[in-house]
Amino acid sequence: MSTFENVTVVKEANVYFDGKVISYAVHFPDGSKKTLGVMLPGHYAFTTSRKEIMEITSGKLDVLLPDAADWECFSAGDIFEVPKDSAFKLEVQTITNYCCSYLD
Repeated sequence: MSTFENVTVVKEANVYFDGKVISYAVHFPDGSKKTLGVMLPGHYAFTTSRKEIMEITSGKLDVLLPDAADWECFSAGDIFEVPKDSAFKLEVQTITNYCCSYLD
């Protein structure tokens, strides 16, 4: 799906790592939430309290998921999951766009 309909978008951006990662919250009528964002090349570490499903819409990055020994490469069209109450690391290789879904 390349577009969302009947949603509410929060106009103020979530800005991380001195503006190298920026996202916007999108709220759906059923109460679910996603963020749409862009990451510039760099190394980043995130924590999450909710399960996340990350869809990469463009770009390329390596991900070290919780409890993983090896980094995995993801690019446009790929999806990965992050368990709730965990931390993960990213090495963004090229400007990367993503859609993150948050689950309970």
